[in-house]
Amino acid sequence: MNAPITPTVDAPMIPPELVAPAFAPSTFADRDAVHALFTRLRRDYPLNQVEVPGYDPHWIVTKYADLREIARQDDIFHGGDRSKTLISQAGEELVKQYTGGQSNIFRSLVQLDPPEHKKYRDVAADSFSLASMKALKPMVDGIARDYAERFFAHAPEVDFAGEIAFHYPLKVVLDLIGVPEADHPKMLELTQWLFTWADPDLRRPGSNLEDPTEITKTWGIVFDEFEKYYTPIIEDRRRCPAHDLATVLANGKVDGGPLEHRALISYFIIASTAGHDTTAATTGTGMWQLAERPDILAMLKADPALIPGFVEETIRWATPVQQFVRSATQDYQIKGRTIKKGDLVYLSYLSANRDEEAFEDPFTFNPLRSPNRHVGFGFGGHTCLGIHLARMEMISFWQQVIPRLKSVTLTGTPRMAESEFVCGPKSVPIRFEVEPD
Repeated sequence: MNAPITPTVDAPMIPPELVAPAFAPSTFADRDAVHALFTRLRRDYPLNQVEVPGYDPHWIVTKYADLREIARQDDIFHGGDRSKTLISQAGEELVKQYTGGQSNIFRSLVQLDPPEHKKYRDVAADSFSLASMKALKPMVDGIARDYAERFFAHAPEVDFAGEIAFHYPLKVVLDLIGVPEADHPKMLELTQWLFTWADPDLRRPGSNLEDPTEITKTWGIVFDEFEKYYTPIIEDRRRCPAHDLATVLANGKVDGGPLEHRALISYFIIASTAGHDTTAATTGTGMWQLAERPDILAMLKADPALIPGFVEETIRWATPVQQFVRSATQDYQIKGRTIKKGDLVYLSYLSANRDEEAFEDPFTFNPLRSPNRHVGFGFGGHTCLGIHLARMEMISFWQQVIPRLKSVTLTGTPRMAESEFVCGPKSVPIRFEVEPD
């Protein structure tokens, strides 16, 4: 545990009561409240420290430029030495017990640092390249058509998040991995346990939110479930290679040998969870905006060439991955502050994508925003490996839906998941009309 931080005159500590809500999953279900919090932090405490009871001290990084400066320096700000996501002291201690001393249960690309990170990223880099996306486009377009038809079949009313947005990107990425469709519901369930571990509707049955180590216990259960599922698949693909991502990962090499077991299982986990959940969150957000803004639907119908810009703005607006935590490997000067070696740094992507100094009128959803250099896919060496696939999925889906979507309105209040890490709408109830053939 780090010693308490001594505040300095030029860098006052953030009052813990101000920022404590950002450490609670339930806060993020109220977008107005969470954006008000980070707007206040950007104004009054843009790069300051806080010590919330039960947690080690953190620097809170709220500004776009500061986040990019830190995120691009993977050698100085590590993601694997301490927990890469926000976790209590009690939770991190339980992780260390589970792993034999390491601060992360998972060893995916998210938690790996240089030079190991690049070696593991290179294993699947070709599978997610622009050239590979061109080859995959017919498959993605076919799934997009199928889910567009499923959507239209629900007319005139549907919960778009629960019935469509959750399932379309799930189908794409799990088909790419090589997971049989009968197992897709299990993969969705495990994803929701992992990312929305505290949500009353999506969490693991039997979880105890009064227990500060609940997040760690859930992560351990999720890892074990994925390990149990993917171990025989790995063995099968090594015996009988197929044309899927499971084969690429199972037979991948790092330094001339197979991937380390926990890192290999973690690779499958991140592909099977983050590979669809963030896209689902962004797709649900897109429909939410169309339901609230008929002018945007009319604009996109009149000029479908604007759909890619609409997708980029939904990514900025949604920012499904809201934060990551890094730790400093050395003292570092930024904006007159000194981040000390070993300090924890909370990077708020949610705040950076609403930074008034980086985006004109950031609280207006603007599909014509250009340039739109959001950090919704991260930044630097840890930029999302599936960035091209995610964009292609969303563009393809909206190209199928928007020309035939005559009108759409909300029939109730959309609900966000309760999650301090990966967050998106869990319910988007709509009424809609389909253009006649």
